[in-house]
Amino acid sequence: MNEKEIQKLLETVSTGEQSVADAMHTLRDLPFQDLGHTKIDHHRSLRNGFPEIIYGAGKTPQQVVEIFTAMMSRGNVLVTRASDDTAVAVQKISPEIEFNPLSKTLTYKYAPIEYNHGKIAIVTAGTSDLPVAEEALVTAEMLGNHAELVSDVGVAGIHRLFGSLDKLRDASVVIVVAGMEGALASVVGGMIEIPLIAVPTSVGYGASFEGIAALLGMLTSCASGITVVNIDNGFGAACAATRINRGIGEKS
Repeated sequence: MNEKEIQKLLETVSTGEQSVADAMHTLRDLPFQDLGHTKIDHHRSLRNGFPEIIYGAGKTPQQVVEIFTAMMSRGNVLVTRASDDTAVAVQKISPEIEFNPLSKTLTYKYAPIEYNHGKIAIVTAGTSDLPVAEEALVTAEMLGNHAELVSDVGVAGIHRLFGSLDKLRDASVVIVVAGMEGALASVVGGMIEIPLIAVPTSVGYGASFEGIAALLGMLTSCASGITVVNIDNGFGAACAATRINRGIGEKS
């Protein structure tokens, strides 16, 4: 339950449309709901602006089903890192639940998304970076952002990037997703003045060390002002971009 929903609930009690007892029934599981294996944080969006997101990795399909079922009557739901088995189990709940096999995300829209003012551009160095980029794209959209994906414009063929620079400069925030040596973040950072969040991926040959080379390259970038998140963390990049996008929208 978010701030607007609680405000609306209190207004219905104030006007007599709803009794205090009914309102208490609605609020009884706040601030969290104990499922035994999981304590769902229904108040999270009131504290930091983000609803609880279900991290699917390490959970059984049945656990995710129970969490998803408890959350979907209260708001939009996002699951990240969902296995194929989990997706099959969760989609039995409702035909409106969507599974993205590339990003491994499950989404359910309880209410229409209210979009922030700006736009997030998500750029990948290569096609192999798309799973992480898609996780960022789905997350950004579920958190209320207009988002656009620009794929496969890495430094091995840098001319491909130049045709998309207008799209990047038109965005409020840019997320750059790259593996190998992670050089794309530095290149883009030297060409745009808007906030840039770099996501190293575990894509690359042996000495890339499953993303450590890209991570270190991005952390030591010669382009000033780049923010770097953890390896393969498209979700975290989208959350950071959302915070920036909201701040820009409030000032515009």
